[in-house]
Amino acid sequence: MNLANKLTIIRIFLIPIFMMFLIFEIPNGQYIAAVIFIIAAITDGLDGYIARSRNLVTKFGKFMDPLADKLLVSAALISLVELDKIPAWIVIIIIAREFAITGLRVLAASEGITIAASKWGKLKTITQIIAIVSLLINNYPFNLLSFPFSTIAIYLAVIFTLISGFEYIYVNRKVFSTNQ
Repeated sequence: MNLANKLTIIRIFLIPIFMMFLIFEIPNGQYIAAVIFIIAAITDGLDGYIARSRNLVTKFGKFMDPLADKLLVSAALISLVELDKIPAWIVIIIIAREFAITGLRVLAASEGITIAASKWGKLKTITQIIAIVSLLINNYPFNLLSFPFSTIAIYLAVIFTLISGFEYIYVNRKVFSTNQ
């Protein structure tokens, strides 16, 4: 197993540890969870960079990396609903988009087409990570200024989630029109 795939596996193993600190009443647990989430998010970018730059792209990595990303973000968002820090409708939109685009990618793959990440997809991921971290740390330091950064960040994440979802579907609409 190469380094990129090991980082992906580490990210998956960090998810229950992240959740333990987030959900259970552990002193400073949310802040520890935020640090774990940030480390896991860094491994997301790092594993892809390592795989591409060292020519270590594998079928395992192509499958597990996006799965690990979706598990991490979904676990965080669902937990934030449980903690009453984010409305469920936001999480439903984000997770529904992930299901839809994953389905599109599977359909495209069955036709021999690979759908690469777009700039909107990358922006979606970045805004989701920023929003999640800001919610995990209770909008600090912006709460000292009574500035609703977390709220703005999560709404931006929803906007970019929707834009990227529509963009993927529009750009790859030919996948739906193949006659087979």
